[in-house]
Order: sequence, then structure tokens, then C-alpha cells
Amino acid sequence: MSSSPQVQTQKPNQDQTQEPNQDQNQDAKEEVKAEEKEEKKEEKREKKEDKKEANEANEAKREQKKEKQGSWKDFIYNPRTGEFLGRTAGSWGLILLFYLIFYGFLGGMFSLTMWVMLQTLDENVPRHQDRVASPGLVIRPHAVEITFNRSDPENYKHYIRQLHDLLQSYNDSIQERNELCMVGEYTTQDNEPVKKVCQFKRSTLRQCSGLPDPSFGFKEGKPCIIIKMNRVIGLKPEGDPYINCTAKRATSLQMQYFPSEGRLDKMFFPYYGKKSHPDYVQPLVAVKLLFTKEDYNIEQTVECKVEGSNLRNDDERDKFLGRVTFRVKVSE
Repeated sequence: MSSSPQVQTQKPNQDQTQEPNQDQNQDAKEEVKAEEKEEKKEEKREKKEDKKEANEANEAKREQKKEKQGSWKDFIYNPRTGEFLGRTAGSWGLILLFYLIFYGFLGGMFSLTMWVMLQTLDENVPRHQDRVASPGLVIRPHAVEITFNRSDPENYKHYIRQLHDLLQSYNDSIQERNELCMVGEYTTQDNEPVKKVCQFKRSTLRQCSGLPDPSFGFKEGKPCIIIKMNRVIGLKPEGDPYINCTAKRATSLQMQYFPSEGRLDKMFFPYYGKKSHPDYVQPLVAVKLLFTKEDYNIEQTVECKVEGSNLRNDDERDKFLGRVTFRVKVSE
């Protein structure tokens, strides 16, 4: 009987301890919910602020664009100040006047300098000649290596065409209008306003003139090579210049010269320049290479030099100064 009252007194104590625990859980839940609500509110506020900031940034960009557009328009023409490209009409007038006077002065100085310089020049003879005193030699046909089959006209017709083109200005009908000059004497005419031109007729080249033989010897395998000297203003070669050609092989290749002995007559010197001497023709020397059947299909190297005068022909640095070298090969 004594134990039962004790049991009854213990039950209320257990209930009292459970109730506070439940209240505490509820309070904790409510606090969590409240915190979540606060966080959501904070997130909403932050989003609103971000939107605001983005809108403000966009508005600022739009305003900057408007300002830039307005500034460019104002730079081109500002209606408030009347400025065009940053200057008023008066400012533009002053600066244009300044540059007009400045560049006019420079142009006048340049023109005066050019006029003074031109007064010291001779229109016929260059003041400074950078060419060497000794001229070079060139050949026609214009080729370092002349190779052809004498039985095929198509094979050498371009060589013939070059020779005919060169000799057009030497036709007898044209050269008869020129002067008959003293053979072996310089044609000096420094004080003559109009320089005369000495005759050099095409017929002087005889078998290599293209008149008796339009093929210039190519058809028979004995081609003609025409040699001419480059023009040099005022050149007067001493002695009696002539062209001499040699074949650089053990077998001697026979040659025939027109005019005889390959002579370059003094009467064609000096040359006074293109303006004073517009119709001038330099003397030519034709060399006929007398190939035989034993020489066919063999490449012949021929060197031609100007000799008999003070003109140089032995400069190793310039292979065309006073000389010219070419190769010829004829086949049947």
C-alpha cells in the first residue's frame, strides 16, 4: 500500500518535462521559418537592387551614347556657336589665308631655284656624263646564242626580221637626204645650230645588206651578224678604229667584213646628242661567218673587238666595253 502513492506522484513530473521540450521545438521551428522568410526578403531586396543598378547602368550608357552623338554633331556644326569643325568662319578664313601665303612663298622659292639651275644647263649636252669614255658593242640579231637549221626557214625567220628592222633607217633612199662627208675626217660642227648627218647607205654592207640576199646568208648557212657601237656624246676615237672578230676554237672560221676591213670611219664622229642630232645614224659593220660543212653542228664562240684606236676593249669587269661575245651553231 505504501508504494502506490509514490508512483502516482512521479507521472506528473514526466509530463511537465515533455511539455517544455515540445514548446522549445516549436519555437526553434518558428525561428527557422522566420529566418528563412528574412533570407527570402533579403534575396528579393538584393534582386530589386541589382535590377535597379542594371537599369541605371543601361540608362547611363544610353545617355553616354546620346552625348557622343550630340558631341559629334556639334563638332561638325554647332548651331549655338556657329562653328564648323571646331572653327568659326573668321578662324577658317585666317588659317586658310596663312597657308595660302606660306605655300605660295615655298612654291615661289622652288620655282626660282629650278629656273636658276636650268640656266646653267645645256639642253643638248649633259652637264655630268656618268657613262664611260669607251662605248660598248652590240650585235643584231640580238641574241647571245644564235642557233638555227639552214634547211628550215621558220627556224631563222625571227633573226632575219631583226636585221631588216635595224636597216630600215639605212635604206639608200633615206640616206641620200643626208650629207656626203669627208672620209677619214671628224665631222666637227660645235657651232652649227643644226647638225648635219653623214650618209651611211644600206648598200654599203653589200652581201649583208639584205638586198641581194633577203635571208642575210642564213639560207646558205653563212649568216651575217651586224655589229654597232653604242652612242657616246662628243666621242672622237683616235687612230683608225675597226672591228676585228675571232673564233675561239682550234678550227679557224673564215669571216668576211662589210665595209671592207670592218672600218668605222671617223666622219661619223662626234655625236651631238638626240636633240641636236635627231637623224644621226651610227656606222655599222657586218660580219659574214663563212661556215663550211665541217663546221656544222659545232658551236662556235666568236668575240668581236674594236681595235686600232684608244677605245678600251680589255676591261674584265665589263665584258661589253669595246667588245661583244656570242655563240653560233648551224645545222643542216
